[in-house]
Amino acid sequence: MSLKIGVLGLQGDVREHIRMLQLLGVESLIVKLPEDLSLVDGLIIPGGESTTMIRIMKEIEMYEPLKEKIEEGFPVFGTCAGMILLSKKVEGSDQLTLKVLDIEVERNAYGRQIESFEVDIKVPQFGDKPVRAVFIRAPKIVKAGNEVEALAEYEGTPVFVRENNVMATSFHPELTDDARVHEYFIKIVGEFKK
Repeated sequence: MSLKIGVLGLQGDVREHIRMLQLLGVESLIVKLPEDLSLVDGLIIPGGESTTMIRIMKEIEMYEPLKEKIEEGFPVFGTCAGMILLSKKVEGSDQLTLKVLDIEVERNAYGRQIESFEVDIKVPQFGDKPVRAVFIRAPKIVKAGNEVEALAEYEGTPVFVRENNVMATSFHPELTDDARVHEYFIKIVGEFKK
């Protein structure tokens, strides 16, 4: 079964996700228009500036069709700012989000850009070899609904979660050479395409 994965190309680290998909031999498409959504089997929302991305989404009339598509089972994976966009609520803010992942996040909770860090985290599904997690102005999950599965934690807080067709990481897996997080998303896309 051949899959085509889209990377939302409105702003942020798009090329890095495309590189990961190429490493895995998966066809990819940079999604810039609402009609591009019908050409892909799943979508990655990259890190970047969440308020800018949501504003552009509204301007080009992609917000409603994307939200609807995700609610109908379209697989989506958000990293960093992508996690913020997927969340139900941003703590202390009325920022608009897609509200498709039952989490509340705190923006930039792990510090500013200069306080970026890398750490090895354990992802039980991936066996013994840890994942190198790169945190850059990362959001922190402060609340998660019962249906949200924590796939990995850092200092007791979930940093890699899944709720049905929606997956998100606080960190940037695309900034390493370890493609297992992307591979896991591709498996989810395959499950929903059947």
